[in-house]
Amino acid sequence: MNKILNQDYLRLILDYDPESGCLTWKKRYPHQFEDKKRSAESSCVLWNARYAGKSALSLKGTHGYKIGKIHGVNLQLHRVAWTWMTGEVPNQIDHINGIRSDNRWNNLRDVSLPENNKNRRIQKNNTSGVHGVSFYQKTGKWVSRIKINGERIHLGYFDSFEEACQKRKEAETFYGFHQNHGK
Repeated sequence: MNKILNQDYLRLILDYDPESGCLTWKKRYPHQFEDKKRSAESSCVLWNARYAGKSALSLKGTHGYKIGKIHGVNLQLHRVAWTWMTGEVPNQIDHINGIRSDNRWNNLRDVSLPENNKNRRIQKNNTSGVHGVSFYQKTGKWVSRIKINGERIHLGYFDSFEEACQKRKEAETFYGFHQNHGK
């Protein structure tokens, strides 16, 4: 585990509020600075004036996650929050409600990639409005599919959109998809 994603170090430099999901920078002390251009005391005073008590990792990244840097290393707030709380570096963090900037502790869970995929938002290029359901021009029918552990499973062709959606919903229930999947 690198120095940055270490619970003791994160708790030394950051405060995490599990209720709000926000990280803030803690006040630092001269012994935490090694700046060859100025004294440790001077660096400490400047850093505290600019950062102490203020939001950390609060930039919104291109994918909607809150991001920032610690010692020049790009990090995502949800991963830092998980390590801060548990001491473990997470595999994948699922934002249960699907809102990637909502880093409240009760909205985060450490899951495998296949499990995380069972709680995905609907893609912007989806034309039917339902995961795994599309209109198949060749047959003039609706087709329903589901992907499990990287394998696409064909659920059938249907005369109506509603039938295709129902079959997809049944498969999601059978395979243990999260109730927020596709929302």
